[in-house]
Amino acid sequence: MAQLRIPGPTPCPDEVLQAMTKQMINHRGEGFGQILHGVIANLKELFQTKNDVFLLTASGTGVMEAAIVNTLSPGDRVLAVSVGVFGERFATIAREFGAEVTALKFEWGKAADPDAIRQALHADPKIKAVLLTHNETSTGVTNDLATLSSIVKEFDKLLLVDTISSLGSIKLPLDDWHCDVAITGSQKGWMAPPGLAMVSVSEKAWQAHQSAKMPRFYWDFAKLRSYLEKGQTPFTPAISTVFALSVSLEMMLREGLANIIARHTRVGQTARDGVKSLGLSLFADESHASNTVTAIAISNGLDASKLRRILREEHQIILSGGQQSLADKIFRIGHLGWITEADIAEVVGALKVALPQAGFRGAS
Repeated sequence: MAQLRIPGPTPCPDEVLQAMTKQMINHRGEGFGQILHGVIANLKELFQTKNDVFLLTASGTGVMEAAIVNTLSPGDRVLAVSVGVFGERFATIAREFGAEVTALKFEWGKAADPDAIRQALHADPKIKAVLLTHNETSTGVTNDLATLSSIVKEFDKLLLVDTISSLGSIKLPLDDWHCDVAITGSQKGWMAPPGLAMVSVSEKAWQAHQSAKMPRFYWDFAKLRSYLEKGQTPFTPAISTVFALSVSLEMMLREGLANIIARHTRVGQTARDGVKSLGLSLFADESHASNTVTAIAISNGLDASKLRRILREEHQIILSGGQQSLADKIFRIGHLGWITEADIAEVVGALKVALPQAGFRGAS
């Protein structure tokens, strides 16, 4: 079996895949309601939140849109903090729905500067909401969300956070860090296939929802809350993926959230130490390097496309390239969800063999 070492979708345990082979059930029946309520309860525990949590049939981008259209109105001023591709996507969605977006962009590979965020909020008191990415998979950077969220709350702003590739893998106590809307997806650290998005909604977000005027129908949080009370989703859910997520969440709870976070910390360090031992350089500022994806700078004659092909064809290891302006500048190793240090050691071993075949001349 190939090692799928991309930032998502991520590999799934056999128990999770087996759960998807079950026959369909009535998504308006009591049986599905029991499963749904169990999934929501387990998500709340792993999210470390007392806020409402909902399940949507969507990708991560879909739930990004849901976060925006449920809390904002056209013309609302928004501060969009970006350290990579997905931070910019969050801003683009808000702009498409009519928000007045102030883009606060930082050099890719660097984390967001808390002082710059404070200055931006001080400069424009009419900003209603702040969009943040906790873990930017395009660059391998994890923002200091604890610090950034405290600054946002100094100014009493709504905080919408993309936690798609961090929640369930990296330390993130949603309530302690005052996240008003936090979003994630089943295909990341949750060890389940793509198809489901999960979102937490605070009381402050519900207050914003009451006056929000952006158009919404499929994404409406009010519909999600109303139907969840009946043990249902508003529209037909991805039933097989719900079966899978139910099993993966039970597996995660058995391992324990603290142990999961510690495992990802060890795996992330193993990845960083391993690539550096081969003479490669990290793309991300190591003080903010992600424990779920490692971005490696292309240098010293390396043909990254050839490297990835050799790894795929000769070692059955699949890595990611860079995105957009980073397409020819980095490659990435995903390490979230169902992952151990031994998996990363295998990747590093294969890299050691493949790098010289792909033109890498070693550290200069």
